Amino acid sequence: MSKSEVVELPVLQDGDVVPCCPPITAGELAPADAEKMAAMFKALSDPVRLRLFSKIASHPGGEACVCDIADVGVSQPTVSHHLKKLREAGLLTSERRGTWVYYRVAPSVVAAMAAMLDLRA
Repeated sequence: MSKSEVVELPVLQDGDVVPCCPPITAGELAPADAEKMAAMFKALSDPVRLRLFSKIASHPGGEACVCDIADVGVSQPTVSHHLKKLREAGLLTSERRGTWVYYRVAPSVVAAMAAMLDLRA
């Protein structure tokens, strides 16, 4: 495959977990893949968002209540704003339970981002 070829992603079946984008060395990213990955990296480029993402990813059980992760040095409304940006970028999922919202890293997101940047591929 030449470096100028656009790599198309496989069609997913229910239950499949496939990285969102091919490795950067596999060929030129399709425009839609580039947009999706840029949004993810942009969301993580903010230090508060990166800390929130890290707290959720490393939390026991793989999910965290907003009440457990809000101590990142900004106000609660600002935490909510940053969590919304992470959700919109596809990095987090959320579920309301009573008065609290629980967050999880979206399935395969970390693996997809790592695979995309894997220069060994």
